[in-house]
Amino acid sequence: MLQFSAAKFLGSSFSTAAPPSFLYPNTTTAKPKKTQLRIVSLDAAQSFDYETQLKSSYIKSSSLKIAIVGFGNFGQFLSKTFLSHNHTLLAYSRTDYSSIAQSLGVHFYNDPNDLFEQHPDVVLLSTSILSTEQVLFSLPLQRLKRNTLFVDVLSVKEFPRSLFIQHLPTEFDILCTHPMFGPESGKDSWGGLSFVYDKVRIGDESVRVDRCDKFLDIFKKEGCKMVEMSCAEHDRFAAGSQFVTHTMGRVLERFGLESSPINTKGYETLLDLVENTRGDSFDLYYGLFMYNKNALEQLERLDMAFEEVKKLLFGELHRIYRKQLFGDSEKERFVMQKLLGNGSPRPSEEEKEEVENPPQSAGQEHS
Repeated sequence: MLQFSAAKFLGSSFSTAAPPSFLYPNTTTAKPKKTQLRIVSLDAAQSFDYETQLKSSYIKSSSLKIAIVGFGNFGQFLSKTFLSHNHTLLAYSRTDYSSIAQSLGVHFYNDPNDLFEQHPDVVLLSTSILSTEQVLFSLPLQRLKRNTLFVDVLSVKEFPRSLFIQHLPTEFDILCTHPMFGPESGKDSWGGLSFVYDKVRIGDESVRVDRCDKFLDIFKKEGCKMVEMSCAEHDRFAAGSQFVTHTMGRVLERFGLESSPINTKGYETLLDLVENTRGDSFDLYYGLFMYNKNALEQLERLDMAFEEVKKLLFGELHRIYRKQLFGDSEKERFVMQKLLGNGSPRPSEEEKEEVENPPQSAGQEHS
């Protein structure tokens, strides 16, 4: 009866509606779940994703894996610009530059075997001229891909060209280059600075041609003046410009050139020359002399030119002093005649004529 009365009292909704909370004091009413927002359509993001994929694909297709052998001052200088063009940089050096490489974003290896097992597209030799041959002989070339591109950046060109041709496998490509600038002259920009290159041996396959062009594009996009010439031509021109420049800079440094309160523009140029050459090692200068067959000739020409200038100066000084000493020109002429004639006056023109063509006697005239 009680159950029936309760049912009647609560009404027919008892069986379908949730029971009142006072009937079940220990039971909590379940809270409705929050609905999470889900993106069903990606239409809004598709254009952005597509552009990103295209950019990523382009960077990947145009990037090179470049291994720098010799990660000193110049190698580090080049790597900064190479990285800005989205190339992958690897490096090896006998000196541990791992901390510097890490700060730049370059993968550094202490063993050339480990470096070459990464199969770089390009191997760039950035060693000193004097150590190039030794370093090249020490490299495990057998660990590289069969048609790897070898590049050098030495200040002489015929020497590395001959070295590469003689000792690299014939399947390897060879590109000899010389950036005509360095960390000091190219610290702000490479725009307008000369970059000399010689495609010594590049395979005909499009992949190998493209690889070489991609490397050269780094310098072209930086605004360098691209100069293609043979290694022999380069060394002939470089001996007359680079070697002479280094020689004069070192001579003036030994001379003790110093700044003064009344410097002229020309003098400032000479001071800058000394400062620039002072930053380069003597090994570089000696390498320019030792491994460029044209350097000795230029050194001899410099010596002869200096002697000629001295003769001009002393000759003029002697003339002025002689004029002051002898006074008028007639007296000077008379003294010079005596000197030239070993103490006796020089014969006149009439006397010379008589000696060369003696007069004929009367009998000779009729014979």
